[in-house]
Amino acid sequence: MNEKIIIAGLELPDMNIDYAMDELKSLAVANNMDVVDQVTQKLDRPNAATYFGKGKVDDLIQAATALEVDTIVLNDELSPSQLGNLEKETNLHFVDRTGLILEIFANRAHSREAKLQVELAKLQYQLPRLRTSSTQRLDQQTAGNTGGGFTNRGSGETKLELNRRTIRNKITHINKELKEMSTSSDVQRQQRDKKDIPSVALVGYTNTGKSTTMNGLVRLYGRNDEKQVFEKDMLFATLDTSVRKLVFPDQKELILSDTVGFVSKLPHQLVKAFRSTLAEAAKADLLVQVVDISDPHYREMMQTTEDTLNEIGVTDIPMVYAFNKADLAGVAYPTLDGNQLTYSAKQLQSLEMITALIKKQVFKNYVEAKFLIPFDEGQVVDFLNGNADVKETNYTELGTEITAELKERDYNRLSRYVIQK
Repeated sequence: MNEKIIIAGLELPDMNIDYAMDELKSLAVANNMDVVDQVTQKLDRPNAATYFGKGKVDDLIQAATALEVDTIVLNDELSPSQLGNLEKETNLHFVDRTGLILEIFANRAHSREAKLQVELAKLQYQLPRLRTSSTQRLDQQTAGNTGGGFTNRGSGETKLELNRRTIRNKITHINKELKEMSTSSDVQRQQRDKKDIPSVALVGYTNTGKSTTMNGLVRLYGRNDEKQVFEKDMLFATLDTSVRKLVFPDQKELILSDTVGFVSKLPHQLVKAFRSTLAEAAKADLLVQVVDISDPHYREMMQTTEDTLNEIGVTDIPMVYAFNKADLAGVAYPTLDGNQLTYSAKQLQSLEMITALIKKQVFKNYVEAKFLIPFDEGQVVDFLNGNADVKETNYTELGTEITAELKERDYNRLSRYVIQK
């Protein structure tokens, strides 16, 4: 049975409170919580001591009592003192937005790297929030790593100090392991770069259909051993960056990656922790921002994506916009307007159109030319047939005439055979 909760937040100046609370509710539901009420208060700034004003704190107590709720989920990240003061005054359990998102990520992480990144973010979040009242629970969590308890730590070291030191040691250890994983990923990317294969990253708000789009493209153009990525209609269905190779009928190929979805006010601990995971986006030749056009708040979601990309340093990379779920939005699709596509990831024609849009962007450096290959250099003909889009082949007295579109680098290497460009 799901835990019953109340969601609560502040309406601050220049804020869309409806969007914020809808998003918070979706996050709570994603964490298997049952939202039974919503409480908001309009303020110029959060109360430094208790986040809410005194009257609203009393309202929360009354609502929680009437609905038999023990947990309140808040729409902002609170300071350790704010959380402590609220729990002391109300005898209720409070989870702030950062704590909620970290909990969701912890439940969704599957790979070793994702689990480590989430654990790192949780430890960084916990460290300043350790309080005497919570040391017993934290002692139990970290008991296996304390190296023999308190007997050899010195009589002057308190449980709180020991827990802080234990967490710092864990953070150091995880950072070291993640650095080694990041180095391995960098090597893989460098190997792909050497092959001069362009890379495209799907980015965007969580649950917009990035994984569905990727799976559709992999079904059409993936190699036989390319697996489908996990997809489900839920926030943060996957935290791992999935990378697949696509090979098109014209011999062009690219690397496609599906990155972790974003959400507004993504905790800075997570942004920092997932920087290496998002390196695929940072190194991409093209970003495809997938947008759920059926959501009434899709423009705010697009801004969230832009802000998060800026925060992790992904800038100055060309981007096209793919407005997905047009079938749910009741708008015409597939349609293309410049670098903006309106489509449905479940429709073949839409997938073909997004493919054409991507190829137009990333294969700009391809050159079409006519080559004359002497008959005794059949290896050049074999190379063109295997690595270029051959448009026409004719056999003449002087050799094999081939009209083909190919990478500029390959064109330069074979320039001595060019008879027409």
